[in-house]
Amino acid sequence: MQARDTSRDTMVIILAGAVVIGLGFGVRSIFGIVLDPMSTEFGWPREIFSFSLAIQNLVWGFSQPFFGAFADRFGDRKAMWLGLGLYVAGMLVSAMGYAPWMQHLGAGVLVGLGVSGTGFGIVLAAVGRRTGDANRAKVMATAAALGSLGQMGLPLLAGWLTEAYGWQVTLFVVGALLIPMAAVIPMFGRTPIVEEGEPEPSVDNRTLLTHAFGQSSYILLMFGFFVCGFHVGFMTAHLPAYVYETAGSLTLGAAALSIVGGANVVGTWVFGQLGSRFPKPYVLSTLYAIRALVMLVFLMVPATPLTVLLFAGAVGLAWLATVPLTSALVASIFGPKYMATLYGIVFLSHQVGSFIGIWMGGKVYDLYGNYDLIWWAAIALGIFSALVHLPVSEKRVRLPA
Repeated sequence: MQARDTSRDTMVIILAGAVVIGLGFGVRSIFGIVLDPMSTEFGWPREIFSFSLAIQNLVWGFSQPFFGAFADRFGDRKAMWLGLGLYVAGMLVSAMGYAPWMQHLGAGVLVGLGVSGTGFGIVLAAVGRRTGDANRAKVMATAAALGSLGQMGLPLLAGWLTEAYGWQVTLFVVGALLIPMAAVIPMFGRTPIVEEGEPEPSVDNRTLLTHAFGQSSYILLMFGFFVCGFHVGFMTAHLPAYVYETAGSLTLGAAALSIVGGANVVGTWVFGQLGSRFPKPYVLSTLYAIRALVMLVFLMVPATPLTVLLFAGAVGLAWLATVPLTSALVASIFGPKYMATLYGIVFLSHQVGSFIGIWMGGKVYDLYGNYDLIWWAAIALGIFSALVHLPVSEKRVRLPA
């Protein structure tokens, strides 16, 4: 029997998901803006706070499967409440952090745990479980696209606050913007979960993971998502600093992140629609190929305000459109019952990529005084990811009874 799945229910779950994603991802996106001012004030090499952000992404990745399993067993809302509390604590510690270990704890560990409980892995799983299979990719993409509005507005606010009042005030003010998330988390309990066809059998985590890792498509998704993490992590943390170094403007760097967020709204929705009409692996392959091409062109032309803004708009179209498509593929292959757990494992590879992209970005800059080597690595990885998605199969596999 299929549970009620009305247009009103769908709209509620889309809006609730968009608010949680928008606030959670938007707040996280401002750390690249305070990287240089904080490092300058304390006399730190850029690698130190880059390492804090790298820790954030690694903690986010390693904790995501556990948050996913928690949500699968005990409910999506409980996972989000836990994530929200840890997120707020992390922003407070980071805002008051005067030593590297405080930033590693606040911006690194606590914010990483907070994003894990309020980010795509939990929210899109909650949305996907409450949506029919035919519309799942579109609904998840719509929630993710609307959520991208957070990245569109908050970097501009953070850039203005940082130039006017300093990085510390920025972290306090932007951290407080997480609080409205508490008003929408209860909405996830108002929409009934859709059960499609024969219910999935209940299995223990060991059986679940053994079965998943026996599927080549699952392994290829992990390889591809590693590249997504490398791209997004590196550019979120270092694009403002790169723009400042090459074009001489911190405000322009903040504007670039804002444009990335705005273009991502369009790109995520458009590619989500395409994912409902065409094979999702082919759509993902196209996305990574677009990223590689856009980065190549950006690296080959002089950095001016115009080229920076054009790059931000172009790369934003292919920014996070990968996330709902990848999570929808996990649901298509294995079903929605254990989606949070299985997507959490795939997302771990994403965050390992983020860790490497963020940390190596700072390390390479400190060694060579520029980001050129990392840009070329990002281009090569984009081509690799475009290729590995081609053999991925959307065919449903049944869990063992």
